[in-house]
Amino acid sequence: MLTSDGPTAAATGPARTPPRRSRHLPPFVVATVGLGLLLLCSILSLVLGPRSIPLSTVLDALTGSAHGADADVVTGLRVPRTLIGLVVGGALGVAGAVAQGVTRNPLASPTTLGINAGAGFAVVAAIFVFHLATPLEYVWFAIAGAAGAAVLVHVLAIRPGDVDPVRLALAGTVLTAMLASWTMALMLASQRTLDEARFWLAGSIGGRDLGVLVRVLPFVVVGLLLACLVAPSLNALALGDEAAHALGVPVARMRLIGGGAVVLLAAGAVAAAGPIPFVGLAAPHLVRPLVGGDHRRLIPACFVVGATLLLAADVLGRLVARPSELETGIVTALLGAPLLAWLARRTAR
Repeated sequence: MLTSDGPTAAATGPARTPPRRSRHLPPFVVATVGLGLLLLCSILSLVLGPRSIPLSTVLDALTGSAHGADADVVTGLRVPRTLIGLVVGGALGVAGAVAQGVTRNPLASPTTLGINAGAGFAVVAAIFVFHLATPLEYVWFAIAGAAGAAVLVHVLAIRPGDVDPVRLALAGTVLTAMLASWTMALMLASQRTLDEARFWLAGSIGGRDLGVLVRVLPFVVVGLLLACLVAPSLNALALGDEAAHALGVPVARMRLIGGGAVVLLAAGAVAAAGPIPFVGLAAPHLVRPLVGGDHRRLIPACFVVGATLLLAADVLGRLVARPSELETGIVTALLGAPLLAWLARRTAR
């Protein structure tokens, strides 16, 4: 097939248009800046809190050469909290990128598609029925709730041979509102459920030990592998279903794998920290202007930015309410609401 750059054009002698220079930053610049910010937030997470600890003491505690109350706080509380923040934030960032790619909807995320609400409702229902008391016991219920919500949203939105991104978002919004009301009803029906679930539903990475991270890490790792597997197909899917079919992409199978990745990542994050909003929505929109829409670069960049956002929000929550602290999910909601309004206006134009 001949094109304007093909032999016919060359024979007739039109002037060649110089290749357009990419407006995106070089990948090594983005990676260096992103990893630098992530390292800075990780250090701040270890140093700052209701009681600030000198960096030298933190380093001594990490190498095992320091003892005392400050060293115990670093190794027993802040190291697990920082590691859980890295994994949860990264998982939410990647889940948002894959959800937006699968649905071709810039407002899609585990929150807007109802997946976080499904995981939260399942955990509260389990607390109500089985009297669960620790995050370690929440994992399987969170995954089951997230998977059930994803399937239900898909069933509500799909028509034979057609998946409309707008219907998916509307179905997710409706399901989120419905599950939120059911969750509230369970909490009001039982004082014990209210006491157990209210702090978890606020979304926090504080007070979790490394056992929680070990329990959810396999689900997050599998979700990340599935996200990397579908990344090239998401690039083709961005052109539309028909174009993706023409390029040989099995659209239905790729959507199923991508949806599975979103469920595993969101469920693992919710099980570890509770439903934390807006990180999954914001990370792809912050990253895309820097690295472009190629999901092979977008997904790893979203992991770094999602982890950075969550750790930054967690540190901010510790500082603004000293000597107490705001839950991480409250801080991300306060910061994310204006972002959602801006994105909605930008998408509507």
